[in-house]
Amino acid sequence: MSRHVVIVGGGVIGLCTAWYAVRRGLRVTVVERGGPQRDGCSFGNAGLIVPSHFVPLAAPGMISLGLRMLGNPESPFYVKPRLSWDLLRWGYRFWRAATADRVRRSAPLLRDLHLASLASYEELAEQCGHEFGLQREGLLMLCKTQQALEHEAQTAHMARELGLAAEILDAAQTAARDPGTRYDIVGSVYYPRDAHLAPDRLMRALQTRLEAQGVCFAWHAEAKAWQTSAVSSGQRRVVWVEAGGQRLEADEFVLCAGSWSPATAQGLGLTLLVQAGKGYSLTLQQPRALPRLGAVCVEARLAVTPMMGRLRCGGTLELSGRNQTIDPRRVRGIVRAVPRYYPDFREEDFVGVEPWCGLRPCSPDGLPYLGRTARYSNLIVATGHAMLGISLGPITGRLVAQLLCHERPAIDLALLSPDRHGANDSRPLSAAARSSGAEA
Repeated sequence: MSRHVVIVGGGVIGLCTAWYAVRRGLRVTVVERGGPQRDGCSFGNAGLIVPSHFVPLAAPGMISLGLRMLGNPESPFYVKPRLSWDLLRWGYRFWRAATADRVRRSAPLLRDLHLASLASYEELAEQCGHEFGLQREGLLMLCKTQQALEHEAQTAHMARELGLAAEILDAAQTAARDPGTRYDIVGSVYYPRDAHLAPDRLMRALQTRLEAQGVCFAWHAEAKAWQTSAVSSGQRRVVWVEAGGQRLEADEFVLCAGSWSPATAQGLGLTLLVQAGKGYSLTLQQPRALPRLGAVCVEARLAVTPMMGRLRCGGTLELSGRNQTIDPRRVRGIVRAVPRYYPDFREEDFVGVEPWCGLRPCSPDGLPYLGRTARYSNLIVATGHAMLGISLGPITGRLVAQLLCHERPAIDLALLSPDRHGANDSRPLSAAARSSGAEA
């Protein structure tokens, strides 16, 4: 019988992992806390595939930018004041990581991950009958001010040094890129290798085909307890996970539960520094105009993406804990920002449009956690992708499948170790982990 893999988490990372694991002959069970018609972080996002986003979230200037935005209730960045040891530890690590040297070391890795993922998306589009609207039209970074354009131009120069095409455009040149769309900007940077898709259609296409290929889905099943056993001195292996009222035994386990990963990992005595970064979006089903190109409105931190006849506008990063409460101030900020860049639109266009929110799993250094843990011989962690989950989904799935088959990953994962921020080594488990059933 083929080796069995249990994947905890049915978002884009989980489905892409299942996709590539099945193709390697593995038997797969996906454990998902939601249902088949869920609407989580992988569904309502901007759908951007962005080799241009090689600068991690933790970058020089981000802390000062966030502090300047805190006084504006409609700003695209917000941290809810609260007494939280996890948030303090996360913030300290973010501060430590927001350096030019860290960006310099991370940028080539992020570039390679995005480019490999884009190539995988082209294969997926063929295999899924082009159901999710992959468009390789490029991406515009739209700037209202000269200062923003100059800053984006610096990033464009970095992109060229990394071998990525980037064009610095004035307002007229930007308009020429998409003649059917009016912009109110001073200029932009155009990244021709970026792409976009409809993420909800992607998730539906993957799920339908995985079910047809025999993947078992355990719906409305949250990982509650783990059983482990000793393998060697100091190292253990996972025997089963209890989810949805059943104990699922497997040869390998993959933890990719997004913003719920830290709580799930605690049952194994593992520390994952992940904060839930709430993002919002509104989708116009019949927009008055439909841009051809996806764009990021730089000052507003707003993404605008055409999606198979629809137009999605989304953004914000709200660190307010693991809750999915809609804050109307964040929604109002998005609605007011769109007409500032796209003068053909009005705030009234969004009346009656139901806002969506999702919780992005944000690591403190802006890089995902991807790899095996030192403590467990048969556990792989794949989470912490923040705003890049859709962009990095396929390459993450490919790399996890390689690890499951004990192959050398096609991309060096040293910077992505899931143990890099926590005491996830072979020391004895904590009392909390033992009481959860983690120790045999």
